[in-house]
Amino acid sequence: MYKSFSMELAGRTLTVDVNRVGKQANGCAFMHYGETTVLSTATASDKPRDGIDFFPLSVEYEEKLYSVGKIPGGFNKREGKASENAILTSRVIDRPMRPLFPKDYRNDVTLNNMVMSVDPACRPELVAMLGAAISTCISDIPFDGPCAMTQVGMVDGEFIINPSQEQWDNGDLMLTVASTAQKVIMIEAGANEIPEDKMIEAIYKAHDINQTIIAFINKIVAEVGKPKHEYTSCAIPAEMFEEMKKIVTPEEMEVAVFTDMKQVREENIRNITEKFAEAFAENEEWLAVLDEAVYQYQKKTVRKMILKDHKRPDGRAIDQIRPLSAEVDLIPRVHGSAMFTRGQTQICDVVTLAPLSEIQKVDGLDENVTSKRYMHHYNFPSYSVGETKPSRGPGRREIGHGALAERALIPVLPSEEEFPYTIRAVSETFESNGSTSMASTCASCMSLMAAGVPIKAMVAGISCGLVTGETDDDYLVLTDIQGLEDFFGDMDFKVTGTKKGITAIQMDIKIHGLTRPIVEEAIARTRQARLYIMDECMSKAIAEPRKEVSEYAPKIIQIQIDPAKIGDVVGQRGKTINEIIERTGVKIDITDEGSVSVCGTDKKAMDEAVDMIKIITTDFEAGQIFTGKVISIKEFGAFIEFAPSKEGMVHISKISKERINRVEDVLTLGDTVTVVCLGKDKMGRISFSMKDVPAKAE
Repeated sequence: MYKSFSMELAGRTLTVDVNRVGKQANGCAFMHYGETTVLSTATASDKPRDGIDFFPLSVEYEEKLYSVGKIPGGFNKREGKASENAILTSRVIDRPMRPLFPKDYRNDVTLNNMVMSVDPACRPELVAMLGAAISTCISDIPFDGPCAMTQVGMVDGEFIINPSQEQWDNGDLMLTVASTAQKVIMIEAGANEIPEDKMIEAIYKAHDINQTIIAFINKIVAEVGKPKHEYTSCAIPAEMFEEMKKIVTPEEMEVAVFTDMKQVREENIRNITEKFAEAFAENEEWLAVLDEAVYQYQKKTVRKMILKDHKRPDGRAIDQIRPLSAEVDLIPRVHGSAMFTRGQTQICDVVTLAPLSEIQKVDGLDENVTSKRYMHHYNFPSYSVGETKPSRGPGRREIGHGALAERALIPVLPSEEEFPYTIRAVSETFESNGSTSMASTCASCMSLMAAGVPIKAMVAGISCGLVTGETDDDYLVLTDIQGLEDFFGDMDFKVTGTKKGITAIQMDIKIHGLTRPIVEEAIARTRQARLYIMDECMSKAIAEPRKEVSEYAPKIIQIQIDPAKIGDVVGQRGKTINEIIERTGVKIDITDEGSVSVCGTDKKAMDEAVDMIKIITTDFEAGQIFTGKVISIKEFGAFIEFAPSKEGMVHISKISKERINRVEDVLTLGDTVTVVCLGKDKMGRISFSMKDVPAKAE
């Protein structure tokens, strides 16, 4: 017999069915929020995976198109690889839950969330987040939960808890906050330049809601939760650490890691590892975990240096940013390019502009989002960290970093009416030593300005780190963390924004949450840092968007026509518009509202196409002057084509001021002539005159 649990959440009923379906999983929650239905399961292997030094957690978010009444496209007519939204949702679920599993747990764990029905008023992503937490909490998998997630939107300055899809897409804030019973454990946000104090208010409004959800989860666990199973610990033996300290003293390890050159530090650690391997040659058990033991030794050393001695590995002050440099136009012939360097992190971003017809089509569960006009793609090749491995295309990390930089810049982009282009930015990682996503934000902003995209404000980003001690008050926030401080620290708190406010946040931590003072200090520190980056580095390379797009970028002329005339421009089966395109070589996009975009690189050809469209959509009146080509000669006159599929007739009596006997005496096929409109004849045809054209018009 299954059990059903319900609570009121943001004005709607959240229901969790346990033991109704998926009974062979370690934990299963059949989630219902409004009419949104998600099946969340948690499963674990019986034994740890051999030969690994990490926790093998896999989080899946499966979008079933039947949930919104769609049949998938393509030949197979079934769901294919995960969409970008599915990948990003999986990452948001993974980030708060991973730190709550035991650090020495090596059993494979899979959290699967299958979207089966979507109610636009209840976003399935939120339901999956809650389902993943509940299914894990009630399972026998070791987990230091519960945790809960709440989303906050903002419309007309008012916060909305767990907004509908429309409110989420069109509001000024897209905030997701995960919490434990005591602390905030994850923050993900996109914002329309929200002030820092307003963002903090929203974060802790969500944190308060999370406490009611956690109480609900505790009630479920108390009734149907399974006892947690025993597992084989993969912790490093304490006696091994003691031996390591005799071979390489903590002081020697400190010297090895105390350098701002990543390559030098890695060479030092290689030499130390070889020394340990030689000393432990007879102990196979210790050799099997040597790499993890060296990692832990480095971690203890770096954390002690930072927290107790206030010394960073590269010698910087706690709030000091690494050396900065920026330049634009380093790549010739592209539409816009910029490079941003912060210490040993270096990003080159290239912007490409195209007509609106090249927007990315999006096929997913959100009916409001069917296309993307701005795309940011991030690449992370192995050479950027001095490694060698084949390129297999972007992974989840690359997609996540690209989405973060994309989200950071969307609030400052011009509207389609202001700038009728599709925009693609590509960030190439040349070198990486910490927070390439924030360097991508800075490089992308400058690249957009160099390409002539009239963004509304400059955007920069920076990441703060954290090292904590034994108590909540014992901590140190670090500005601009490098790779080593990220690996061995407790937090990666990324914030992007303008001088006015925040545009994006992504917070990852490895501990069981952050206190409010830490969150407030990190947000304040990132504001101070991003203003410094904009003023002291970015604005010196390029202070504002260029007034014109690159000579190599397509040019676009926009005109407005009467929507009722769209059919005239397109013509029967597209004959008219295709003829304009063939004659001029331009691209033409027409919206249902009558907005026409003419795109090309030849200004003369673009003007010619615009003139043709204007002629086609003009209501003909006597006195209008046209230039056209003779396409047919009859005994009684000649037919003049003055625009694709548009023609009129000049009667033989209207060709010349002198009397002529034959039309051919004056005109031949293909001649270009100037005519004046006389109105329409009895047959409804447009009637022209050549002899009555004013001398000025000729």
